[in-house]
Amino acid sequence: MGRRSPLVSLARALAADVDRLEFGLPVTHVYNPLGYAQASHDAYLKRFGSLGAEVLLLGMNPGPYGMSQTGVPFGEVAAVRDWMGIVEPVGHPDDEHPKRPILGFDCPRSEVSGRRVWDWASQRFGTPEAFFSRFFVWNFCPLVFLEESGKNRTPDKLPAAEREPLFAACDRALRSVVEVAGIRRVIGIGAFAEAQARRSLGDLDLTFGRVLHPSPASPLANRGWAEAAERQFAEQGLLD
Repeated sequence: MGRRSPLVSLARALAADVDRLEFGLPVTHVYNPLGYAQASHDAYLKRFGSLGAEVLLLGMNPGPYGMSQTGVPFGEVAAVRDWMGIVEPVGHPDDEHPKRPILGFDCPRSEVSGRRVWDWASQRFGTPEAFFSRFFVWNFCPLVFLEESGKNRTPDKLPAAEREPLFAACDRALRSVVEVAGIRRVIGIGAFAEAQARRSLGDLDLTFGRVLHPSPASPLANRGWAEAAERQFAEQGLLD
């Protein structure tokens, strides 16, 4: 058996760390795609995590129709399957919410945030290899938190007693990603991710920044996320 890649090893450690945590109401279901979608997440790390990127694009946590289904950050199904060329078997969480089933690459819904990110990347760079030689994408938190209604609860809304051990585990993994991948700049996709990057990595010799989050809940993103992101990337000297 070949030696496991360092990124895969740290993802395994993060998965184990967060699996030991407990969360209470209003969260009723917690999904960890680093576990049930391990095969596709591993493929993503092995294929695109060591192409020389010096810029880390940091997201918040998986959405119900993106990484939750494919195991890839911002993992809109069509982009992961057709552009990245990743299609792997996806299992199920131990306790699956009836309103948020995991269908893997058979999921018919498109995640808007992921579609916006990867459409921009494919149009701007052409091939995934060209994009990932410049940028690597990682989510600060790997978990999905669902309420009884099926509503997604973001990690910043967790009570402090649950949030602190979760963020400690995520901090360890983020620092390891930066070290292993040779990252020099961290760009938060949205304000939360930028704040976590600065808090977690502020003592390191890194440059920080932010781009607009592509969420459909953002009026600015809905008026043209790709154009706004292109401008913000260019203003930070991240595009040729």
